[in-house]
Amino acid sequence: MIKERAKKIKLLILDVDGVLTEGHIIYDNFGDELKCFNVQDGLGMFLLNKAGIKSVIITAKKSKAVKRRAHDMRVSAVYSAHDKLKVYQKVLKRFRVKNEEVCFMGDELLDLPLIKRAGLAIAPPNAAEEVKNTAHYVTKEHGGRGAVREVIEIILKSQGLWDKVIARYMV
Repeated sequence: MIKERAKKIKLLILDVDGVLTEGHIIYDNFGDELKCFNVQDGLGMFLLNKAGIKSVIITAKKSKAVKRRAHDMRVSAVYSAHDKLKVYQKVLKRFRVKNEEVCFMGDELLDLPLIKRAGLAIAPPNAAEEVKNTAHYVTKEHGGRGAVREVIEIILKSQGLWDKVIARYMV
């Protein structure tokens, strides 16, 4: 069932804290916010982009660190909003995709409206119980520890794109 859903995916939408990070927010003495991102997730995002599948971040919190990481990972757009559903609906129109063509990964209660609509809804094991219970799939890896990479591999392998995007590394 997960592979069937993954075959239809044209857009990956991610939350940040608890998904791309372990969920910690660190402030330094200058008031700057620090976040720790997983390198394997980053390469996964690069491979997803190489395969022609776009990605978007929808986060409740504005962050310079997120914008910088999104740029490094070739994320198509970053949105900051507490009303994630409103942004989600705009994203569907902008990228001309339907719910069933979207994979969304979130971990918190404010992600539930998107989890309920996405064609492939994913939660990491560190997600709120309500999110895990609603998601189609709970990753083996935790947020910030390779969960996003796990999802990307599922999508690319289900669509027969994995071997193509990793071919350059198999020399």
